Amino acid sequence: MGRPEHYPWTIGFQPYYQAEARIYARYVLQTKSSPKIAILYQNDDYGKDFVKGFKDGLGDKASLIVKEVSYEVTDATIDSQMVAVQSSGADVFFNVSIPKFAAQAIRKASELGWKPLHIINQPAQSVASVLIPAGLDKSVGLVSAGWLKDPTDPQWKDDPATKEWLAWMKRYYPEGSVQDVNNVGGYTAAQALVQVLRQCGDDLTRENVMRQVANLKDLELPMLLPGIRVNTSPTDFYPVEQMQLMRFDGKQWVRFGEIIDASRSR
Repeated sequence: MGRPEHYPWTIGFQPYYQAEARIYARYVLQTKSSPKIAILYQNDDYGKDFVKGFKDGLGDKASLIVKEVSYEVTDATIDSQMVAVQSSGADVFFNVSIPKFAAQAIRKASELGWKPLHIINQPAQSVASVLIPAGLDKSVGLVSAGWLKDPTDPQWKDDPATKEWLAWMKRYYPEGSVQDVNNVGGYTAAQALVQVLRQCGDDLTRENVMRQVANLKDLELPMLLPGIRVNTSPTDFYPVEQMQLMRFDGKQWVRFGEIIDASRSR
């Protein structure tokens, strides 16, 4: 996905993993003068994509990575991997995990008394499915980057768009979890598709659908974080390329810094 010259009929939606990882690498280099970095990642394309992007972001400073440890999705725990990354002496920890293992890593880091700059990737940043199981007190200080409003985050409790999404879920998908931010992602992607169909008018051929998909300009969607827009072109098949760094304060994710355009990191 994202390469129209090879896959002209295929397009994704969410920020792609390598760009997200480059954002974290840039943040580490700006925040730490001589960081020692440890990485935990899932041993598949998902994990390796993040690692590649992170190393690309470090550039000629990739030697700052002092430890890389992987886990398998079939592993029961990642306790041994966490001991390995902690014992490396790293003061930066890039935690590339899915929710189950991200929660384990947060808990284990606390048990070990290890307090690095702890960065988690956005698929594992859910307050409900990761941070609450890990322990909100143990999650204080985590850094991540976001693009969607997390409906379990208290800061969106009175947000009109979030209320509208909750009403939509109740009416059309009552069996779905309102604590799963992936349902926000699906809803938001569907809203982008509605815009594509509007632009198509009466010409709903496959060719025109793709033509309009590749012609989205500064599209605002209500469940995107404020300031994030959807943009595509015939040569740019990455609809969402903006993210914002955020830090967990024990109750909610607090966004900081400016919206980062990840397309400039490519």
